[in-house]
Formats: sequence, C-alpha cells, structure tokens
Amino acid sequence: MSLLSTLIVALAILIYIYFYGKKSSKSKAKLKKAVEFGLNEEPTTLHPKIDPSLCIGSTACVKACPQHDVLGLISGRGSLINATHCVGHGACAAACPVGAVTLVFGNEKRGVDIPYLTPDFETNVKGIFIAGELGGMGLVRNAVTQGRQAIEYITCYLKEKQKTGDIYDVLIVGAGPAGIGASLAAKKAGLKFVTIEQNDIGGSILHYPRHKIVMTQPMDLPLHGKIKFRETTKEALLELFLGIINSSGLKINTNEKMTALAEQAGTFKVTTSKGEYLSKTIILAIGRRGTPRKLGVPGEELPKVCYSLLDPEQHKGNDVIVVGGGDSAVEAAMALASCGNKVTLSYRGDALSRIKPGNKERLDQALAAKRLTLLLKSNLKEIKTKEVEIDADGKLTAMPNEFVYIFAGGELPNEFLRGIGVKVEKKFGTA
Repeated sequence: MSLLSTLIVALAILIYIYFYGKKSSKSKAKLKKAVEFGLNEEPTTLHPKIDPSLCIGSTACVKACPQHDVLGLISGRGSLINATHCVGHGACAAACPVGAVTLVFGNEKRGVDIPYLTPDFETNVKGIFIAGELGGMGLVRNAVTQGRQAIEYITCYLKEKQKTGDIYDVLIVGAGPAGIGASLAAKKAGLKFVTIEQNDIGGSILHYPRHKIVMTQPMDLPLHGKIKFRETTKEALLELFLGIINSSGLKINTNEKMTALAEQAGTFKVTTSKGEYLSKTIILAIGRRGTPRKLGVPGEELPKVCYSLLDPEQHKGNDVIVVGGGDSAVEAAMALASCGNKVTLSYRGDALSRIKPGNKERLDQALAAKRLTLLLKSNLKEIKTKEVEIDADGKLTAMPNEFVYIFAGGELPNEFLRGIGVKVEKKFGTA
C-alpha cells in the first residue's frame, strides 16, 4: 500500500472516530438529562431492548425511530436514551440489520399482563385472535395494522375450512382502532363477518377528554388508503373513522355487549345482549381498560369520585384533585385547569417519567404559569364529602375538595380471558 493510500485510510478512520465520538457525546448528554428528569425508566408498554453483543452501531434504529430521541449511539452501540418517549412504533426493530433490537413488554421492576399470542395474533385457543390494546399495542396505527393483519391470516386460514351457510367467518368484538381496521379488512376480503361494540364506535377513544391530542403514525386503512397525520385530536380522529365507515358501507352493531363466548362443535357460540351468533373465528379488539383500578381508600365510593373525564367544561371554579402519573392523568389535570378549576395533580412517584414529550412540555408551561399544583411523592389517604387527606412526602394534609379523578389504569379482563381458555403471561422486559 502506498503512503498516499495509507494516509487516505487513516484520515477516513479519524473522521469516522470523530463523528461517532460526537454522536456518542450528544447521546450521553441526552441520557444524563433524561435520568435527571426521570425520563429513562423503561416503560411497561411495548418498547425496544438492544442486545449490545449483537449491535454493530449502524444507527439504523436511531434513524428509524419516529420520536427521534428515544434511541442514541453511546460508545458505538445503540442505547435507550429517553425510554418513556417510546410509543411502541416498532420501526427500530424492523430497521436493525442484525436483529439486535427486540420489542419487549414490562421491565425488570414492573411486570405487565399480556395474553399469549402467536406472530399472527392468534391466542393459544385455536381460532381466537386478539388485536390492539388488549395485546399490548396502544398506538392507533399499530392497533389498526394488527386488526388488518389478523384478518389477512384468517382469510388464508379459512381457505382450508368448509363453507357453511349460517356460520360467520369471523366475529369481531370491539369497534376501536383495531376493530375498525379488522372490519374494513374483512369487508375488503369478502368475508362473512359481524362486528359488535358494547358502546359506540371509537372504543377507548370515546373515553378520552374533549380535544385530547392523539399521537399516532401514518397508517393504511383498508378500503380507504393511507392516513398521513401524526398528531390529531380525539374529535378529528373519530370524525375520520366515522366518515370512512359511512363511505365504505361498513355495518357495526353498536350498543351490543358480548355476554358469553364458548366453543361449540368446532365453531364459537357468542351470546350478546341482543342475540346469538356462530362463528368460525373470533377477533377480540376490546382494549385493556377493563375495570378501572381503584385505590382502596376510605370514601372512594362517594359519588364525587370518577375514573374518566369526558367533558372538563362541566366543572367551573371547583377544587379538584387528579390522581395518577400517566398521560391520562396529566391531560385531565390540564384540561380541568384550563376551565378555571383549582387543580392538584397527585402522584406517588418522584417524577412523571411515563408521559409523552408534548404533554410534559404543556405541563411544564401550566406549572410555570401556576395554573395547577403538582404533588409528587404523595398518596391519597381518605376522601371525605368536602375535603381529602393526602400524605405528601410523609406529611398528612387536609385539602378542600369537590371532585376526585383517579387514573390508576385499568385491570386486564384476566378472569374473562382465562374463562375462555386464553393463556395470560406476565412480562418482565421480555418479548
């Protein structure tokens, strides 16, 4: 090798080291800041886990992430920087050229219950599928995609089955994003299907506060095409879904609740509040809300205690306490504060480490403007008619109160799932 060639190679190596060192320094600074603000605790929802022994430092995962700051390069290896900013998109795992990124649920400290699913979203019970939030996929785009992909698999699966007159090919339970995606795909595939929804079209979206900002990603809806927005409101998203349902001629049986599900001679018998159906396959797209998780404190049975906020404008000039440390609690607190209420947001942890970046920014602005009060390391101890008692950092305080909103999450309908034979697993940072 000539001296010139050696110099060129040496220069290329130095440039490579310089830029990788620069990227590593930036990522380390971001990580340090995230740790300071409590933003790097691994979420229990779907998020990436990087195997450093496999990672080659290609930065493909970093570039693929739509949130831009969840992953970074440290010492030549991909690393989680702002874990709580992850929305479960999964683009990082798909982009990794060596399979070093795995999408996992839960973390080492906090487990999460997830139904057992095959890669085709089928449970351990042959013919019963789960799509969307119930299976751990909270992002609207992911839920729609799962519903569509489950139908694609079912279509292939049914080709091996004998045609029967009065039996449906698939019965879809739920008309949220996953149920709508599955229903549109079933109609496009020409399947004989029925969709039931115990409330109204929208599923868990209906429980969002008015004007809630909904984070999503571009998605492909059968019979409609590409939807390209990344951030919208509850109302705009519902209007979009309703418009597509109407234009496609899709029929959804609203206000029809499933009351029983049982296998019957190679098919499934579904009993609802309005009748009975026989179907070869079932898609459960019922969400994870289940029964709201309660705190178990004295006075929680009082009528002033609620577990969801649909219209913050029903309160004006009230003393309100909101309990919780997630996006739902933060959004409810800010919405109530904007309506002229005196709002206290109480959270047992020492940082709001699980909220989306946009919500954190809006909350910081609200706190700076003193539109609401944040009590960290606090626990609601008792609810009384005109006040509440809160243990804030070891000190018990009585506060005037007219309404209490509790956002402690929902309990997975484990009893129902196990009753129909579906296996439920607790994940501690595993796929």
